[in-house]
Amino acid sequence: MYFKDIEFLWLLLLVFVFAYFLKSDKLGLEGVFSKEVLEKVGIKRHTISQKSRNILLILAFVFSVFALARPQIDHGDIKVKSSFVNVVAAIDMSKSMFCDDVYLNRFEFAKNKFYEALKSMKKSKVALIGFSSQTFLISPLTEDFHSLKFLTKNLNLDYLSLKGTDILATLKAADNLFEDKKKKILLMFTDGGDSKEFSKDIAYAKDHNIAVYIYNIGTKKGGVIKEKNGVLKDKNGDIVVVKRNDNIKELALKTAGAYLEYSLNKNDIKLLTDAIANRYKAKDETTTIIKDRVELFYYPLALAIVLFFASMFSFPRRSIS
Repeated sequence: MYFKDIEFLWLLLLVFVFAYFLKSDKLGLEGVFSKEVLEKVGIKRHTISQKSRNILLILAFVFSVFALARPQIDHGDIKVKSSFVNVVAAIDMSKSMFCDDVYLNRFEFAKNKFYEALKSMKKSKVALIGFSSQTFLISPLTEDFHSLKFLTKNLNLDYLSLKGTDILATLKAADNLFEDKKKKILLMFTDGGDSKEFSKDIAYAKDHNIAVYIYNIGTKKGGVIKEKNGVLKDKNGDIVVVKRNDNIKELALKTAGAYLEYSLNKNDIKLLTDAIANRYKAKDETTTIIKDRVELFYYPLALAIVLFFASMFSFPRRSIS
């Protein structure tokens, strides 16, 4: 047996202080009542002596300290094996994601779809990166989806003004996160970027065994990018209209992935996550070691309560004769 919070045992030093004050009873009743009054006060029955009551109070305190220190018995380690699928999610953070053709804009829509994707990826380890002309690591592979949601919620483009979308750099960043994993799954939330063809990206994904799943956000009609002083315009003063790039579909289909276009269906992202789950069974295993410990604090706690009430409800009863 051992104490988990052993620092609480320092409180036992207070026992000597309590013992000193409880023992000192120099005043007594003589210091409060006159001799004539004391003669009229009779002790009819003694259920417990003052000394015994003090001892019970001290013991109640001692056992309370033991309970706070949390005594435990260690039965050793338990190994728990769990299977999972590794997925790297990538959210487009380029300038075009400010486009307002979807509500609130493409970037906020992508974040919400990522939240929905996590709901059906319980048997997965998920990493998150942001990308544009550069890539940003937001979280390595993790099973802590609460932290992922928190990090994603606090992502914003207020201080970024990154133009262009480098898909190849995103594939390389994802490959580094997978390290030596055989099965590599990249789930991208993007508007397709501005490239017309993706032959280099497809070749890299195939060479490194990366299956790309794409959720393409935006409309064919497109929209404008709002700025502080109005909307984004080109060098000729014309309003820039940003359309969804459907050419990126080729990257998904030629890398054994899947492709899905934006819709208002809340559960559409589940089609992609289900496709991942059906194709890639959770075979990679991780071993988690759990300590098998039995808590014993309730024994000293119960004893402390019994001793406390025994001392409190055993005062001598006095009556006036």
